[in-house]
Amino acid sequence: MSDAFDLLYSETEEELRSAVRALLADRCTPAQVLARAETGRPHDPELWHTLAAEIGTAGLLVPEKLGGQGAGHREAAVVLEELGRAVAPVPYLTSAVLATEILLGLGCDSPEVALLLAELAAGRQVCAPALPLTQAPGAPLPGAVRDTGGGALTGTVGSVADAAAADVLLVLADTGLYAVPAAEAALSPLVPLDLTRPLATVTLEGAAGTRLADPATARAAIAGALLSGAGLLASEQVGLAEWCLTETVRHVRGRHQFNRPVGSFQALKHRLAQLWLDVASARAAARAAADALATGAPDAPLTVAVAQAYCSGVAVRAAEECVQLHGGIGMTWEHPAHLYLKRAKAGSLALGTPGHHHALVADFAELPSP
Repeated sequence: MSDAFDLLYSETEEELRSAVRALLADRCTPAQVLARAETGRPHDPELWHTLAAEIGTAGLLVPEKLGGQGAGHREAAVVLEELGRAVAPVPYLTSAVLATEILLGLGCDSPEVALLLAELAAGRQVCAPALPLTQAPGAPLPGAVRDTGGGALTGTVGSVADAAAADVLLVLADTGLYAVPAAEAALSPLVPLDLTRPLATVTLEGAAGTRLADPATARAAIAGALLSGAGLLASEQVGLAEWCLTETVRHVRGRHQFNRPVGSFQALKHRLAQLWLDVASARAAARAAADALATGAPDAPLTVAVAQAYCSGVAVRAAEECVQLHGGIGMTWEHPAHLYLKRAKAGSLALGTPGHHHALVADFAELPSP
């Protein structure tokens, strides 16, 4: 592995965190998230515009020459931490990370690619890869879409995240990668476990798109984007786990039984102390993954696999403890704990299960597979 990782947050990263957290505290409270989730249309376009365009988070991975911020994966990881803390229903992971990374992997020589990157960086458009949310790095890519002639695309892709919010879909076909206007596709909403990250089945019937790359280039770009997405998803999971820990500690300090705070009982102290250690370890793993991606470290695939294998489980455990230690109130629909548990469980399947990443760790480190 690399000789050293820089796990500390820079002053710039902390300023970015403060800006994003302040916005979410004002415009994305748990009650607001729950209210929008109940409507079946969780995305908040105004919140996304402020986050993406006014704060400039959508262009963090995009070079300045294309209108982006020219930052990197460490800064994007900070944004995702805060989005995880708020279970924010915005298409950041899909558009500002996965789709942007795919386009960057194609190179910026093509005018079509450069224009689309500029639109994404400015927050004027949302782009979603037409890939299942469960698509894992290192796994075979689907080949369900075919070019029936003249760029007319036909096929069906299931479990596409944030397709309902997208203006453009990136579609992998047998003849290459295409940018397809979302209006050209038929979307069938699915009932997701995580109400804040909607899924849909995308059906194309002779849809017209702009060809961006040949099949080999497209598959290489998608593979790189999936790696980055999995590494940065770990930061979202850390933010989620941190919120669950913080809220649980606050609750058990204020909740009394037998005339003493629930949190004063030794059994609960031990559980929360262990959870704190888990979250601290997950933060280190996620920061290492973000730093490896930012620096282009040769062992980035191993570091990302370690982060995903660990952080997914920590997020689920933290959310489960949050629900259980809140007692009866944690089981109610009105309390936001269930939103965090559902995001954690759905996130543990996104971009590869922990088992898949454990197998990757074993492969990269040349260890016996579990």
